[in-house]
Amino acid sequence: MSHSQRSTYNSQLSKGPLWNKSFAFALRVVKLARYLRDEKREYVLSKQVLRSGTAIGALAREAEHAESRADFVHKMSIALKEANETLYWLELLHQADYMPDEGFESIRLDSEELVKLLVAIVKTTKGAPNAQ
Repeated sequence: MSHSQRSTYNSQLSKGPLWNKSFAFALRVVKLARYLRDEKREYVLSKQVLRSGTAIGALAREAEHAESRADFVHKMSIALKEANETLYWLELLHQADYMPDEGFESIRLDSEELVKLLVAIVKTTKGAPNAQ
């Protein structure tokens, strides 16, 4: 991958929708995990949702400096898996009565939006000219 191709990935991510939304989502997940731990005394599921929910943005940041298009797609695909896993933990926490309906619906929508963004990025990058 040329420097200009790598710069294109960087410019698409840096301070863009995925960058901003994944960071804001991670912050919400950190606060949710704190609430679950401190208020609900839930320690296992809160760690799971914390790990997967914060990994999304971290992987997107890592992808900004991918070594190749394949590496970029790989990192974004892992971020997508983490976003989907986070949705699972959120649904489980809600069904187990650790999260009220209102709070769950709000964070669920954010999680689903991240999944859709990541799907679009992965599909677009895989379908781009010169895809490896």
